[in-house]
Amino acid sequence: MASSIGNEESVNPVLRISQLDALELNKALEQLVWSQFTSCFHGFKPGVLAQIEPEVKAFLWFILWRFTIYSKNATVGQAILNIQYKNNLSQTEKYQPLSKHQKLWYLIFTVGGRWLEERCYDLLSNRQVQSFCKIKHYVNFGAGLLKLCGLLNFLIFLQKGTFATLTERVLGIRSVFCKQQSVRQVGFEYMNRELLWHGFAEFLIYLLPLINVQKLKLKISSWCLPIAGLSNSENTLAAHCKECSLCGEWPTMPHTIGCPHVFCYYCIKSNYLLDMYFTCPKCGSEVHSLQPLKYKIEMTELHA
Repeated sequence: MASSIGNEESVNPVLRISQLDALELNKALEQLVWSQFTSCFHGFKPGVLAQIEPEVKAFLWFILWRFTIYSKNATVGQAILNIQYKNNLSQTEKYQPLSKHQKLWYLIFTVGGRWLEERCYDLLSNRQVQSFCKIKHYVNFGAGLLKLCGLLNFLIFLQKGTFATLTERVLGIRSVFCKQQSVRQVGFEYMNRELLWHGFAEFLIYLLPLINVQKLKLKISSWCLPIAGLSNSENTLAAHCKECSLCGEWPTMPHTIGCPHVFCYYCIKSNYLLDMYFTCPKCGSEVHSLQPLKYKIEMTELHA
């Protein structure tokens, strides 16, 4: 009641995009209601709703019509976008709610029309009698003619911005704003941040596979932990290198690459297979030849 009193002043026309958004919201709501309703019958025998599906849908859409168009002069999508229907047949520019006849005809055109279309398709799909074939031909012709009229109405709607559907044009109902809309302030700071971040993320995704992380890590470790003063003899190698230069543990099947450091066979082999330009993390020497350590390192030296 208060909304109708507040709307006695001149009404504001609705943008085309707002009307189309309201239609999409209505379709999304119907799909949500139907999916929630059918989920209640998952435990029943399959196809229990197949025979009466058009009637069940018509009943659900009737309930939606009762609590939207009939009581509030607006669908759910329109209510979300601050839109409602106005009786465009009235001569005054002030807001006039829909008459009862317009509401009933809206129910017949929307709910009844969809029910009739689905039920006629079920009744005539399996009929091969000549009379039924003629009726089916007429029904298909009528459905195609309605779709053509709907297309023409949509083209007119894009030009003039009124009557988004054929039902609205036939019944003379128009979408208007419930309250006067304020000027929209569009800020682009958030969009700029998102574009910058997505661009940076795509650059990283492109760049990271090109970086040899293992080689870079080994290079940095060789700079941070320099070792000098070791001889190249195998005795010195056995005496000073009691741990693998990669894993830091006692070398298993110790091997050398031509520098005074020892590696586990599996450590050096896997790294060399991963990177053919592998270098020693301690001294930076390249792999000249992978050879087993000839000098036997006794396990007792681990406790020395």
